Amino acid sequence: MHNQQLKQILAVFKQDTWVRPFMKKYGKLLYLVLFLGFMTLFCGSALMFTSGFLISKSASQPENIMLVYVPIVLTRGFGIGRPAFRYVERLTSHNWVLKMTSDLRVRLYRSLEKEAVFFKEKYKTGDILAVLAEDIDHLQNLYLRTIFPTIISWLIYIVVIIGLGLFSVPFAFMMLLMMTVVVVLMPLVSLLVNGVKMERQKTARNHLYDQLTDAVLGVGDWLFSGRREDIVSSYEDSERAVRKDEYQIKRFDRMRDFLLQVFFALLAVVVLIWTSFVFKGNQGGAANWIAAFVLAIFPLVDAFAPIPAATSELTIYKDSVKRLNALPEAELEDTKPTSAAVALSKETFEELKVNQVVFSYEPDTKKVLNQLSLTVPKGEKLAILGKSGAGKSTLGRMIRGDLLPQSGSITLNEVPVQQLGEDISQWVGVINQSPHLFNTSVLNNVRLGNPSATDEEVIKTLYQVGLGKMIEQLPDGFHTVVEEAGGRFSGGEQQRIALARILLQNTPVVLLDEPTVGLDPVTEQTLLDTLFDALEGKTIIWITHHLQGVDQMDHVVFIEDGQVAIKGTPHKLLENNPRYQKLYKLDRGENQDAERGR
Repeated sequence: MHNQQLKQILAVFKQDTWVRPFMKKYGKLLYLVLFLGFMTLFCGSALMFTSGFLISKSASQPENIMLVYVPIVLTRGFGIGRPAFRYVERLTSHNWVLKMTSDLRVRLYRSLEKEAVFFKEKYKTGDILAVLAEDIDHLQNLYLRTIFPTIISWLIYIVVIIGLGLFSVPFAFMMLLMMTVVVVLMPLVSLLVNGVKMERQKTARNHLYDQLTDAVLGVGDWLFSGRREDIVSSYEDSERAVRKDEYQIKRFDRMRDFLLQVFFALLAVVVLIWTSFVFKGNQGGAANWIAAFVLAIFPLVDAFAPIPAATSELTIYKDSVKRLNALPEAELEDTKPTSAAVALSKETFEELKVNQVVFSYEPDTKKVLNQLSLTVPKGEKLAILGKSGAGKSTLGRMIRGDLLPQSGSITLNEVPVQQLGEDISQWVGVINQSPHLFNTSVLNNVRLGNPSATDEEVIKTLYQVGLGKMIEQLPDGFHTVVEEAGGRFSGGEQQRIALARILLQNTPVVLLDEPTVGLDPVTEQTLLDTLFDALEGKTIIWITHHLQGVDQMDHVVFIEDGQVAIKGTPHKLLENNPRYQKLYKLDRGENQDAERGR
């Protein structure tokens, strides 16, 4: 089991494509960090060595001050060098890590943005919270607490063994074996014993994120079912399990650290015995060297003590690296619009064209869209209908450039929408099923569509959508806070505020993605009338699942099996197309009424 765990850790880090690229990108700075870390520990040990020699030599009352002049200079040099190197090493290592984690965060956010429209389908909210809240920090600690200290300690280890070998090869070999206990055996034991507990604890913490999001998102259902105490009790049980693992981890850490201190005390005794034999014939100078070698051991505690604790955390880092590598690839370079896209102006919009588009969410699966073609000229109002899963919303995401077709193209004035980059927001405005309203004033929420708009322009759009008079009469007027997620206003009013944003944004194309879902029929029809009146002259693409208000559209398209099954004006389809006539009757419940009449 332990061998399998080690193989899994090695495999994850070997296949890593997130962290390793930055090792090369900031390679020079990394080497500088390692050098400074080595020099910090070397100066610390050398300071104790020269200090021990100097104190012992001075106590023997040397005949000439020149006999201790060199140790004095070295002591001062190493004394100044140790904190200086330490300070610069801390600055450099944190600079390196912050550069790397900054790039990692950018890559992470772009990766999540790439999959933003599929969060509900592909990821649990708790997992995303774990990635954002912990994984990047874990990778930061991977370098600061594990990689850097371990590499520096191994460098010190090699230098110590080589240095001792200059005096005595057998003793150097014996120290090689003894120090292997600290640099190899104890880290391995920590990894196998504590690493399992840490991995279990991290998994439990991630489960806590899942429980927390479930509790928050489903709080209403818990309260209505009268089981509030159950969710609180369940969460507390999970927390107790995490704390139990944490206690066991800390208990093992305390025992290991105690054994580590005992081991270094034993090491100092061994060095004391060895030096007493090696330098016994050196008369008065023997004590000088004995003191120097023994005191030089103690700074090594700073070099080797962190290794076991750091190594045991590899299982945590393994999980973070694995989770990040499971995310979709995302480039660090900014995507810039092409010169053709930059040259476009939304005032010159002529048509939106969907040409032979093919799309599927997974390879070798059913095509959601299959050779779909549409042309929407300037000023046209098009309704796109279809049953659930027909590809309506997928097409809407592709028009926005959030998804790319496997083949075919979607263009605005013959420019592919993906080439517009973030400038797509100047061309296509979206009102979806649940527009998000922020916990700030009505003015600020609407101004999101155009941050440079004046208060007068914002208020004008609110009157256009039929909210001006109502909001003006509120105690705080247009400065009324909408509350979190727009709780201050009804569903229909929230949609009107979203419409005001779009009017302020002033895009030539407006995509309506089922904005009336969840509204009662009267409110729905009133909102549709407001939408179409306010958006007069705009190119409207309305994604909907039923036919209320479709008679106000110029054309209707029904998508089935990824292709256009029905196409035409609503009036001609109602007159001549039997299938559309049947859908029209079903939508209004006429068939059900006829059945009840029988």
